[in-house]
Amino acid sequence: MIRHIVFFTVKRPEDRETVREGLELLKDIPDCRLLEVGVNLADDPIPGPSPDFVVYGEFDDAAQLAAYKAHPLYQQAIERVRPLRELRIAADYTAG
Repeated sequence: MIRHIVFFTVKRPEDRETVREGLELLKDIPDCRLLEVGVNLADDPIPGPSPDFVVYGEFDDAAQLAAYKAHPLYQQAIERVRPLRELRIAADYTAG
């Protein structure tokens, strides 16, 4: 299984809801075991920058992850979110 985790920060606080809505599109892509979009609680006692949103996905294999990224809703989410985000950090790793 592959776990896919992406962190996003938003340039302007007033765009947070638009970014959240754009990321929520990803949940309608059928090519995954699980996909969650979460708002960071930002309650870490260690000071420093923290993401606004986290996308967490689980995929059976690299082919399923590739199908997810090839889905039209994935491109729609990129088009909505990319102009409004400051930072995007992604990581994929094999679980187990």
